[in-house]
Order: sequence, then structure tokens, then C-alpha cells
Amino acid sequence: MNPKLQKKISNLENIERFPAEELLELLPVKKTDNVLDLGAGTGYISLSIAERVNTVYALDNDKDVLEYLETQAKERGIANIQSVVGDFKKIPLDNLDIAIASISLHEVQPLATALKEINRSLKDRGLLLCIELEKTETSTGPRVSSKDMEIAILDAGFSIVNKIYPSTKIANQSIYIILAQK
Repeated sequence: MNPKLQKKISNLENIERFPAEELLELLPVKKTDNVLDLGAGTGYISLSIAERVNTVYALDNDKDVLEYLETQAKERGIANIQSVVGDFKKIPLDNLDIAIASISLHEVQPLATALKEINRSLKDRGLLLCIELEKTETSTGPRVSSKDMEIAILDAGFSIVNKIYPSTKIANQSIYIILAQK
């Protein structure tokens, strides 16, 4: 594995995260569900939810990181994760039950295009679970405030089911969780 890829994977694997099990408790997941993990990276969401659903589509624009995810899934005996190289603005899937975007939507410009595409890819009454870092005066890097995210999600045709502001922080930054339905 080349050193640059190894460093990226190490960074993704070692990032502080909101516990996946707690996130998944927010979703009414069924064994027949097909789930889209947006910005899947090394599989934090994909590997956690795979045993609970029919298929997980791990979408990321980095083919090498997805190959690493495939290796991790194989080592764990997980066979229902399908890697999809692509981006949020042109999702090559539809008829999905759930889309999960964990600390990834803040990177997408324009956000409205991505959210409309996520909406298009979901079945009627499909769910979007958005986990993001809150924008503050001291934020570094791109951020979307919970207020702006909520407006963008509504503008994309979703209704808000739940908003949560956990006390858990990621890299010492506040987060928010929005559950929305198509």
C-alpha cells in the first residue's frame, strides 16, 4: 500500500466518532432495507450496519479507500457491502430505503444539488440520517450550521423527523444529527 493511502486510511480509522451503535438506534432499520453510506471512507457506518440490512452501498470518490473497505468486510465475513465509486451529486442508485451521511455533507458544493440527488435516490418515505459538525465562530474548515442544514434539507423535499444535539463531541467540536424523511 502506498504511504499516502496508508496515511489517509490511518487518519480515517483513528478519527474520533459518534458511536455507530447509537446512530443506528435512531433508525427503524429492517433486514430488507437497502442503505446508502455517503462518503463511506473506511466503513465506519457500512461495517456497523451491514448485519442489520439487505445491502449497504458504500459510496465514496476514493477507489483505493473503498478497496480497503472491501478488504475489511471480507476479513469480517461481511458479503453485503457493495462499493460504489462516485459522488453525492450524481448517485448511480435509486429505490433506496435509507441514506446516511456521517460527517460528509459539509464537503459538498453545492449542498442543495447533493441533497436533491439523495432525495431522488430514496424510495418514497425513505430516510436520510445526517450527522455533521456544527459551524461555530471558531470552526476551521468547511462547516454547515444545523440551522442552514435543516433549511437545505427541507428545500430538497424532505421533512424533518428528529433533530438531536448530542453532548458527545468529535475532535472537540459539537455535532448535530438530523433525521429526515422523503
